[in-house]
Amino acid sequence: MAALVESVDSSGGRGTALTLSPDGSNAREVIRARLEKLNSIPTVPAIVRPLLHYMEKPIDQMEVKRVVDMISCDESVAAQCLRMANSALYFLPQIVKTIHGAVIVLGVRQVREILLACSLLNLVPKDQNLALAMALWEHSLGCALLGRVLARRIDFPDPERAYLGGLLHDLGEIINLVAFPGESSACLARAAAEQKALHEVEINSMGFTHCDSGSVVAEMWRLPYHLSEVLRYHHDVQQSKLYPELVALVSIADLLCRANELGYGYREKRLPDPLQAIEWEILSEKSPKLVRLGPAHLVQELSGHAKQIQKHVKSVFQG
Repeated sequence: MAALVESVDSSGGRGTALTLSPDGSNAREVIRARLEKLNSIPTVPAIVRPLLHYMEKPIDQMEVKRVVDMISCDESVAAQCLRMANSALYFLPQIVKTIHGAVIVLGVRQVREILLACSLLNLVPKDQNLALAMALWEHSLGCALLGRVLARRIDFPDPERAYLGGLLHDLGEIINLVAFPGESSACLARAAAEQKALHEVEINSMGFTHCDSGSVVAEMWRLPYHLSEVLRYHHDVQQSKLYPELVALVSIADLLCRANELGYGYREKRLPDPLQAIEWEILSEKSPKLVRLGPAHLVQELSGHAKQIQKHVKSVFQG
């Protein structure tokens, strides 16, 4: 893999052009260096980290009032929580008008999911094309929901890890939009025009992919190892050594979302055949239920779920 080398203009300043070197060993170092030189790296709202930590407590040890008060401290997060709670995604029979109502009706687990999705929306650079940003997070939320469906269907022991992995798997693309805005936007435009997989265009144009960037930022933010593996290997599952089943789950969800109009806002010409995916072999090693059901049955079932999820996800961002 070729690596990035930043150009330096005649005055000694950093240029915006990026060229490729024949040696790919320093690609991660270049990504890290660019991130470290930014004036600001995108962060989640200050309230989210302590709130998510608090909501890891057993339900009988949590106080609804404290959860409500913490959410209400951030106006943006509170507003986005209400919008998502009132989307078709949660099938509520009536409009939720207060944060207290949202916590009571939805429950702690779903409130946590909403907070994660809202936090990730806040990472999208404000100067980026809105349609592009929405397509990116529709895809991520779609992968989260579909990954959890598949995890439950094959008795994967921790469906919530599949949800979180799906939600975060393309975090590297957000990082690329921040750290390499011109190059990343050009890759997205080229991928859409040529109807190619984004990571294939990235490696040919930039010398690295959003998987590399995601892995670097996972290290910088000290994300758990299972998430780091998902970010790094969701397009190269066989390289995952620590959490191959989780990475395979997210990879299948990603593939099926891209095949069912929950990609980056365009349809790819040559998607891999979901039935031939190596991910099924990886999952079969630990899932007797998958062996009984078979990939063909699950692909058909999951494709139906994907189309329904597409409607709900779009209602979150466009409703």
